[in-house]
Amino acid sequence: MPELPEVETIRRSLLPRLKGAVVRSVTVAERRLRRGIARDFEARLSGRRILDIGRRGKYLLFDLDGEDQLLVHLGMSGSLELKRSDAPDEAHDHVRLVLDRGRAVVFNDPRRFGLMRIAHRADLTELENVGPDPLAEDWSADRLRPLVRGRKRPIKNLLMDQALLGGIGNIYANEILFHAGIRPTRPARTLRQRELETLAHVTQLVLADAVRLGGSSISDFRDSNGRPGYFQLQLAVYDRAGEPCRRCATPIRRIVLAGRSSFYCRRCQR
Repeated sequence: MPELPEVETIRRSLLPRLKGAVVRSVTVAERRLRRGIARDFEARLSGRRILDIGRRGKYLLFDLDGEDQLLVHLGMSGSLELKRSDAPDEAHDHVRLVLDRGRAVVFNDPRRFGLMRIAHRADLTELENVGPDPLAEDWSADRLRPLVRGRKRPIKNLLMDQALLGGIGNIYANEILFHAGIRPTRPARTLRQRELETLAHVTQLVLADAVRLGGSSISDFRDSNGRPGYFQLQLAVYDRAGEPCRRCATPIRRIVLAGRSSFYCRRCQR
């Protein structure tokens, strides 16, 4: 599933080319996504100008002229790619936004867990339970401290709770905890102030580095230009069970937390 770095990579690659663009027409080939695409989607989006592209957690937000926003979630396997407007359809191309200057934005989603919705921002209920953004300028241990206070849950589960922190998924939770030297099983409430400061700092560093490298293309992620990311080439623990730790050579362990695979070094993480 695309996580914060992948979604931010797409946002940054689309923004300079789509800001100010006008949606000339909309074609929906498949409405049966995670939530069915509304019948007025095409009419409501056609003719609108894209003013800006933002992000909230794993959601992309296209600001349109007027009072509407286009909300996009990539689900498990979705992508947004900028193409020529006359580019042929490919398998799983579900939505095509034809823009001015012979361009089109195509939403492709083999597993159909994605989401596309246009509405007034106040009506985008999907955003109500998205926590603070760990790439925000005001992110710090002060933002993290109240999230862990009194919580018995493993710190990895907390990092992946979208209502507490927006955008972190399994890949980056594993990597963040390795670089912070914290085991994924640690109860969140046991983290000391110094560990919280390290965790907050490392969270931004890992996510920013992943964005710089275009995200992780472990399966089929591509940016809006169709290019893969490269962060997976420097993964420290994720999906490396049994391989030597890059820091101390201890074999990486795999356990299951909340139904998700978790990877850690028993020597480097405590």
